[in-house]
Amino acid sequence: MQVTQTKMNRQKKKHADALYLLLAGLFIAALVTCNLIANKFISVDLGFKTFIISAGVLPYPITFLITDILSEIYGRKKTSAVVYTGLVASVFVLFILFLGHQFHAIEGSPVNDLTYETAFANSWRIVASSMIAYIFAQLIDVRVYHFWKKKTNGKHLWLRNNGSTIFSQLIDTSLVVLVLFIGVKTSDEIFAFILDGWLFKALAALLDTPIFYLAVYGLRKYFGLKGNNELNY
Repeated sequence: MQVTQTKMNRQKKKHADALYLLLAGLFIAALVTCNLIANKFISVDLGFKTFIISAGVLPYPITFLITDILSEIYGRKKTSAVVYTGLVASVFVLFILFLGHQFHAIEGSPVNDLTYETAFANSWRIVASSMIAYIFAQLIDVRVYHFWKKKTNGKHLWLRNNGSTIFSQLIDTSLVVLVLFIGVKTSDEIFAFILDGWLFKALAALLDTPIFYLAVYGLRKYFGLKGNNELNY
């Protein structure tokens, strides 16, 4: 019986490690994608409202969903590690984009210098604004999440999920837009970008609540977590 239990624990530890790597990988992929497509601004018509947002906003709510799942299952320390890793990955991408800019495109290249310049000319400003907002918003999200988790003794999952995300998204959106457009756009345009970006992210946070509940319920049941316990593998 002891051997069987030990074998099961080892198997679950492997699954926990694999899931952690998967979620961390998806987090970093979504974060990097946000920065790469942030130059394109789009309109998203949801019927009741048309949102004017950066295309980079589309995958960004995924990052907050992932950090909330990580916070619930793996705890604050491991979640913060993923956040810092995402920061390093984004700076690395910025360096590669800069490096690519130092070499001229050859004749017949599918992407010429002008196209590359148009797409990535202000990448440093986008990534800089994104990173300033990112590090503040993600770490605040993790801390607010665990604050509510401790306050409610592990109850009211929807409160810490939506409360932490919606608040941190406001900080993130405001910082990104301010750093990116201050001195470039009017104050009215900046306010409109902040409002649309934040409302869109807040709506996405509310809509992903059922996904969050299903993920947390399934994982806590599989790993045998009770109350507000977290994995300590």
